Amino acid sequence: MKSRLKPLIGLLAAPLPIIALAAAPAFAASAAAQPVALNGNVLPAVSHSTRTGEVAADRTITVAVSLGQRDTAGLDAFLAQVTDPKSPNYKHYLTVDQFAQRYGATEATVAKVTAYLRAQGLKVGAVTANRLTLEASGTAAQVQKAFGTRLSTFHDSTTGRDFYANSTAPVLPAEVAAAVTDVSGLNDYAKYRHFSTGRLSPEVGTRAPSGLSPAKARTAYNLNSALSAGYTGKGQSVAVAEFSAFQQSNIAAYDKYYGLTPPTPTVVNAGGGTTDLSGQGEVELDIEVIHALAPGANVKVYEAPNSDAGEVALYSKLVSDNVPVISISWGIYEAGETASNRVAVDADFKEAAAQGQSVYAASGDSGSDDAGNGGTSVDFPAADPYVTGTGGTTLSTTSSGGWSKETAWSGSGGGVSSVFATPSYQTKVNTGAKRTVPDVAAVADPATGWAVYTAGAWYTYGGTSAAAPNWAAFTAVYNSEAAAKSKPAFGFANSTIYSLASSANYGAAFHDVTSGSNGAYKAAKGYDKVTGWGSYNGAGFLKAELG
Repeated sequence: MKSRLKPLIGLLAAPLPIIALAAAPAFAASAAAQPVALNGNVLPAVSHSTRTGEVAADRTITVAVSLGQRDTAGLDAFLAQVTDPKSPNYKHYLTVDQFAQRYGATEATVAKVTAYLRAQGLKVGAVTANRLTLEASGTAAQVQKAFGTRLSTFHDSTTGRDFYANSTAPVLPAEVAAAVTDVSGLNDYAKYRHFSTGRLSPEVGTRAPSGLSPAKARTAYNLNSALSAGYTGKGQSVAVAEFSAFQQSNIAAYDKYYGLTPPTPTVVNAGGGTTDLSGQGEVELDIEVIHALAPGANVKVYEAPNSDAGEVALYSKLVSDNVPVISISWGIYEAGETASNRVAVDADFKEAAAQGQSVYAASGDSGSDDAGNGGTSVDFPAADPYVTGTGGTTLSTTSSGGWSKETAWSGSGGGVSSVFATPSYQTKVNTGAKRTVPDVAAVADPATGWAVYTAGAWYTYGGTSAAAPNWAAFTAVYNSEAAAKSKPAFGFANSTIYSLASSANYGAAFHDVTSGSNGAYKAAKGYDKVTGWGSYNGAGFLKAELG
């Protein structure tokens, strides 16, 4: 899974209370500027790491300041209607501008926070299109003064990492703190891990690589008829959220080998982008799976630094750009996400749902123990109610290549959230108080995984990082057919998925996975905490929804 931000091949809580503190030296100017702490904003790793020194005063630090949404009750009411198949407002989504006008911070609020940051000597960028995120930068000394905290260096003996972080919650003048939900970038602890597992293919050179080819995958998931009819994802865009860069030469080699002619992927930088190639196999897996199943789709690779500031910048950019389909193969165990970061990112996912964006996230490759501490835990962002958590299976096919069966892959992340309440769309299959994960699944077992070209060679890749782009590619195919038939796009994915899965068409639209386990949980008929509703049957799903 993630690294702290890991790719998942193979990352709602109510706003946190803001507690007033005693006056701090940085804010002694007036009673109106009394400091208020932003709780939940200290990296969990600080508590078990050793402080080793101070951050150099002249070091440049970039932060992302998240602003609170307006009229959250109104937004929740809108989401209840737009995601309810029985509502006349079902799938009547908002544009980014409409969202900003209704629920983004006011221009006065943006101006107030911007003015405060500039008064502290920070350089402040333009607010994002949804009016919810501001990027600012300055020296460590300026950042410490602006946020009333101390930046220190630490050593984490459990992971061997050296990093810097704030050791206390940031504090802001009350009138500014009232508008801010999170300040990310006060640490450089690499956050997310990716969920892909690869192995070098023995058949290299002139022989065909092992693993799923585009033809095999299309046959197994019953997509040939849609693709033959011209529903290839043409005219549709799929974003892959990444904390690593990639090499286009590997993508070109994959496409050439299989005779694919998709549009060349485009890179979109968020939070400064990244030049780190340590996760290139994850990124190239994501792209190649989409090329294999939706060869007409435009793939947009959103790249950000692997940090909490990069995370906030990435998701804020994705919703501000309103890309229709998003695939996320990186995550972090739920408790590893700072509470304030989780609130900020959840706000972006709520916006995605309001705008009709389909967001898929790998559920993790550690089974029911995502945190790796011997208990049960799930992964974020797959656990967010406005994200479709995507689990993993082992795929078996017939002699002609068609789907035969899928069993639960042992690594498939799944279980019960410790944070998010049970969403309305899940109440028929989840009687507990908390959301369960995943929602769907697809092939992830490396033993039956994908042929991927990366680092100049053929590999066989698995992991739930392969399942998320699989569903994203299918959604692009769905959207291209829907557009041709003048029907609504897939939209908020969980609404479409749970509605169809709860209907008489479930057996025709999905491959139910009824055997296997991920440790604490077993696959079962219908919905389960290992594979969700199962994988899609392409032609059956499309016929049931689009006719």
